Amino acid sequence: MKQLLLDLAGDAPLSFDNFIAGDNAELLRALEECVRGAGHLYLWGAPGSGRSHLLAATTAKAIEAGRPADRVESAQVSAGLPETPGMLLAVDDVQHLDEIGQIALFNAFNRAGPLHQTLVIAGPAAPRELALREDLRTRIGQCLVFELRPLNDAIRADILATLAERRGMRLPEEVVKFLLRHGSRDLPNLVATVEALDTASLERKRPITLALLREIMQPGLPA
Repeated sequence: MKQLLLDLAGDAPLSFDNFIAGDNAELLRALEECVRGAGHLYLWGAPGSGRSHLLAATTAKAIEAGRPADRVESAQVSAGLPETPGMLLAVDDVQHLDEIGQIALFNAFNRAGPLHQTLVIAGPAAPRELALREDLRTRIGQCLVFELRPLNDAIRADILATLAERRGMRLPEEVVKFLLRHGSRDLPNLVATVEALDTASLERKRPITLALLREIMQPGLPA
């Protein structure tokens, strides 16, 4: 699990190399194809699953390859989307698009062919479940669609063990199991909790135990 040390650096540039693929290897290959000019792609998954990471990584990879690329937040879409020929255009959180933004993205689909643009779009649900205009939802559904598969607990536990090793801390197995059962499921919050646990242990000069973990997590957790 030494390779995972890169993934835990909060200030590292977001890239394919520091995204923990898990069961998403096929999605990463498809995004690489988008960088090279393949068809449009829509990826969806729960908050914290890595959608924004992958959009940023895809945009960075395209720029590195010499292709114009831009990543646009949903709040920016209403102002219009770039019409740069050959551009890879990544649009995040489509569920938050207002009416004007939805029209702007629909128009981007219409001109993508003549402009040789590639659209990579992300949201929290499958296309049919998005609360968007029917014509836009249909266009999104015609993309290559991938669901971001969450990391399983074995991978999460390995990542936390790697983080503990890097910090020189002892992380008992019972603490890891409790954290995975009662803590946040997304990786950034899991990592933040372990880092906070290490800090609390050093400040209070106490070993890392379930009791200490409960103190720094939300009150009212089950025993």
